[in-house]
Amino acid sequence: MKKDQSLKLLSITNHVDDRGLFAETFSAESYLGKGVNVEFVQDNFSLSRDAGTMRGLHFQSPPKAQAKLISCIRGAIFDVAVDIRKGSPNFGTWEAFKLTQTNGKQLYVPIGFAHGFITLEPDSEVIYKCSNYYAPEAEFSIIWNDPNLAIDWPLDKKPIVSDKDSIASSFKDLRTPFIFGVNS
Repeated sequence: MKKDQSLKLLSITNHVDDRGLFAETFSAESYLGKGVNVEFVQDNFSLSRDAGTMRGLHFQSPPKAQAKLISCIRGAIFDVAVDIRKGSPNFGTWEAFKLTQTNGKQLYVPIGFAHGFITLEPDSEVIYKCSNYYAPEAEFSIIWNDPNLAIDWPLDKKPIVSDKDSIASSFKDLRTPFIFGVNS
């Protein structure tokens, strides 16, 4: 697992008082200063009722490829990004980050990465911004437990996986549409 400068773990500031808290979760101007120069066009929300719910590893191919900005607004997730850019020095490596309701962390996942997460707590809620619209015809998945990726998921039991994700392709069969430095 090598650190890739394309992925960005960002911090937001929680302003806490006796009423609760307020946080600015996105500002195009301030995120530009953090190296995120993306126009987001769609927001998504997921609720996972059980801890151990697996979602991913997903990506969309060009011209429908998506960059994502992920936040956990309730509970906690182990969030993973896999570099699938052919020619990248980090091709086939993964990085993981714990995002929680309270740690004020967001993960920016640029185009050219597969993305997925597992919930660490029940009733975890995730919101994420996307730079392109959902296009089922451009959606692809890599199996979450691919031995070639060897992602160290924090599991104490078999995860809850959708039918679609349970039959995802292997990493070795991936014909990546992304080329490092060209379309990522």
